[in-house]
Amino acid sequence: MSGLSSVPLSGSDGTVAALIAAVEQAGSSDALVVATRALAGCGDQRAAPTLVEVLGFNNPGAAVAAVEGLITLGGAAVEALLRLDAENYGARAWAVRALAGIGDVRGLELLVDALGTDVAASVRRAAARGLGQLDLGALEPLERRSVREQCLEALLAATADGEWVVRYAVAVGLESLAAELPEPDAQRQRSVAGLLRLAEASDENPRVVQLRAELALQRLETP
Repeated sequence: MSGLSSVPLSGSDGTVAALIAAVEQAGSSDALVVATRALAGCGDQRAAPTLVEVLGFNNPGAAVAAVEGLITLGGAAVEALLRLDAENYGARAWAVRALAGIGDVRGLELLVDALGTDVAASVRRAAARGLGQLDLGALEPLERRSVREQCLEALLAATADGEWVVRYAVAVGLESLAAELPEPDAQRQRSVAGLLRLAEASDENPRVVQLRAELALQRLETP
């Protein structure tokens, strides 16, 4: 594979096709990072499949750049992310981060599965935050409530996660869910109940988690 010197990476002469070619022709790890950053910055939805492919290249620097680019593309990147090979664990882990940042409801199933089953705490943490910030505005009321219920069930189950960083993210997710609901709403009350559990003092529950849950309760004006 050739290097990047013959392929324009940015500016008016850098077409999407050339940027994609630069990624495909990158001859070193550093060159791949440079090419991926350029492609991620183009803001063109045609870049999505290549950026998703980069997630499986075992190059953290390029993967971070690809995730940032995919989040910038928003909903236009979701289909490419969902077509990712589920057997490629590394790529799937990065995809969870991207979907969490995008907040598209089509990522719901993958985020729920990641929070409940992924072996990496960092991936479960990303999924928890993502479930709390899905954009439900375009859904009909009944569908919106159904999706929120799935998010809530996953987050409540994760209040017992063995890693405190995940429980911290769960507190953030529960706060986000509850903030969208009126005080008498049953889903809000269940979210608050989950936060109260996370605010409880115990040897297994670090003070940082308790404080984050307490902050969420204060913001929700819960006594």
